[in-house]
Amino acid sequence: MQADPDTPLMPKATAVWLVDNTSLTFDQIAAFCRLHPLEVGAIADGDAAQGIKGADPIQNGQLTRAEIERAENNPTYRLKLSKPKTIVPELKRKGPRYTPVSKRQDRPNAILWLVRHHPELKDQAVIRLVGTTKATIAAIRDRTHWNSANLTPLDPVTLGLCSQVDLDREVDNAARESGITHQPALAPGLGEQPDALMPVEQSLDTSDHMDDDPRGGQYDPDAVFSGLQAWKKGERHDDDDED
Repeated sequence: MQADPDTPLMPKATAVWLVDNTSLTFDQIAAFCRLHPLEVGAIADGDAAQGIKGADPIQNGQLTRAEIERAENNPTYRLKLSKPKTIVPELKRKGPRYTPVSKRQDRPNAILWLVRHHPELKDQAVIRLVGTTKATIAAIRDRTHWNSANLTPLDPVTLGLCSQVDLDREVDNAARESGITHQPALAPGLGEQPDALMPVEQSLDTSDHMDDDPRGGQYDPDAVFSGLQAWKKGERHDDDDED
C-alpha cells in the first residue's frame, strides 16, 4: 500500500518508461515519480536503475496520453496522476454486532434467554450474537439489571438479533470447549424413547407383531371371509337394520 496516494506504482520503473518514450523534462518526470531530478538524469544516462524494466503508466491507468502530450507542450506543467476507475473499500475492523435502534430494547430479553438456555456461552459469544456489553450481561446474570422484573426470555433468532446459523455455531463452539455432548431430544410422554423414526429394517420386520396375535399369527381365511360369502348369496344378517 502506497504511503502517498499521489505517488505512482513502481516510480523508478515508471520513470524509466517516461525517459525512454516521452520528451518530458527531468523535472517533470521527477515531480511525477517523486524522485530527485539528478536521479532521473542518471536513469537517462544509464547510470541508475539498470536492469529495471519500464512500466507503462498509460497501460496501468496512472496516466493518459492527453495528459502526457499536455506536459510535453508545456515544460512548466506538472503531470497529474489519474484517479482509479474502481475504488476498493477498506476492510472494516471487526467489532460488536450492530443492532438497529428499533431492536435494541429487545436485547435484554435475548440475553436472558441465552444465559438461561445456553449457560455454557461465554460473554464474548453473547456479545457477538446480540451486540451488547459485558456489564449488561453481568447485570442480567446477577438480576441487578434495572429492568430485571419486567424481562422475559425471548429467542434472539425470533427477535431478529442474530441468525440461527450464528447461534448454532456459537453453541457448538461453547459446547466443544466445555466438553458438553448434546443428547437427542425425547418426545413428551415416551420416557427414554428418542424422538426419531423407527429404522426401516425394524418397521419391515413382522415377527414381533405376529407374536402379539393370540392365534400365533395364523389366520383362517374361511372365518375372515364367511360374512362376505353370505352377502354374495343375498342372505341377510340378523344385525341388519330394517328398511
